[in-house]
Amino acid sequence: MAVYLDDVSRTFGEYLLIPGLTTKECLPGNVSLKTPLVKHRTGEKSQIELNIPFVSAIMQAVSDDGLAIALARNGGLSFIFGSQPIASQAEMVRKVKKFKAGFVVSDSNVKPDSTLAEVLAIVKRTGHSTIGVTEDGTPNGKLLGMVTSRDYREGKDDNNTPVKEFMTPFSKLVTGKVGISLSEANNIIWDNKLNTLPIIDKDQNLQYFVFRKDYDSHRENPYELSDPTDKKLLVGAGINSRDYMERVPALVEAGVDVLCIDSSDGYSEWQCDTLKWIKKNYAGKVLVGAGNVVDAEGFNYLVEAGADFIKVGIGGGSICITREQKGIGRGQATALIDVAKARDEYAAKTGYYVPICSDGGLVHDYHMVLALAMGADFLMMGRYFARFDESPSKRLKIGNNYVKEYWGEGSNRAQNWQRYDSGGSESLKFEEGVDSYVPYAGKMKDNLEITLGKIKSTMCSCGTIDIRELQANAKITLVSSTSIVEGGAHDVILKEQS
Repeated sequence: MAVYLDDVSRTFGEYLLIPGLTTKECLPGNVSLKTPLVKHRTGEKSQIELNIPFVSAIMQAVSDDGLAIALARNGGLSFIFGSQPIASQAEMVRKVKKFKAGFVVSDSNVKPDSTLAEVLAIVKRTGHSTIGVTEDGTPNGKLLGMVTSRDYREGKDDNNTPVKEFMTPFSKLVTGKVGISLSEANNIIWDNKLNTLPIIDKDQNLQYFVFRKDYDSHRENPYELSDPTDKKLLVGAGINSRDYMERVPALVEAGVDVLCIDSSDGYSEWQCDTLKWIKKNYAGKVLVGAGNVVDAEGFNYLVEAGADFIKVGIGGGSICITREQKGIGRGQATALIDVAKARDEYAAKTGYYVPICSDGGLVHDYHMVLALAMGADFLMMGRYFARFDESPSKRLKIGNNYVKEYWGEGSNRAQNWQRYDSGGSESLKFEEGVDSYVPYAGKMKDNLEITLGKIKSTMCSCGTIDIRELQANAKITLVSSTSIVEGGAHDVILKEQS
């Protein structure tokens, strides 16, 4: 006989938060949204902590290198979509890791006898205006000088002029020694009014460049999510349970910080095998999350297989039609509450805390706070990020409104059959996602500030100033259908919006 669950499958829209005591300490400026991304011992810090509890969905229409850079600069993390060739996904990871920050390995270099034409070709190809001149033209060769756009006049100087005749020679360069901190490097830049500081070793070999613009950029993005040692942005990537033996090595080589197995239903032996292979071959080199699941059984299965975080949610995404097509899933609120309870029981039993990610079901910003209060450590969102300039999809004008394209990984357009793989032949047998539009919303940073402001304000009304406090002390109530109507504007004649 089938197993029947007693609880009702509920969504976030069926709940409200009850205010707690707002103390004088409960100010938005005091609220911390830091949250663990991966498994850690209880009472200790996670190896990776997000500065805001947001990650972007593993989707073609959402998470490429452009959005990954923008989100990491604002404190979150992207999982670059895996429904693409291995080489192109790895290259997206490399672009994020090279984007900035701190000690940058120079990948634009020439020899002293190279010509201005070669310099101009590098500038055109890479967009880099600072070029290292090394004895052998390699990134770590003996530094003999440096070329910037101020050292030549394009269109006037002879393109056959050797670099050694117009470069700034080593004798005139201010340099730093390997081993200095980023703070010390920035002080040298500031004191000497430099734009670029070469970092060399004891043999005068070039190791890194430190750029003034990176320092200014970091000041503008104080919540930036980067490695504390080299200041490179953090980035994740989605993988599947088919080609992981080829994909994972390429992503690790490219510098990925964390992986996530992307599947509509993660409670499978396929994911177990994938996790065990990664843990056996890449233990300590890369972290990996798994999912999606909707109950305690699925959570415990994947954690025992080695998952570093668990993704919760089946069928709740705005473009997902898995429930409609297969009758599989669970209301996102109910699924999250169940898995959070299993997470806490596992932590009490083993001493290890495995973060959970709520994926799908968010309609309004206040749903984000409900998800966090119900136990989510962080939230994965697709529709939310697809609306911004930084997402990879096209912006279109339909009627009088601007929109952006947004399609599901289960749609025929994405052709991501691996995400819905049940074994057997390689094909997408039927769609579990739709091809759609979302209203265009502009720049990510502007929208994030509003959303995070709402979250912090709501947390203050709950009498809490961090996510752990919210999870421990939040009061949540079910609401009736008429109560939902009462919560919006009603019994008035709204003025026309100009």
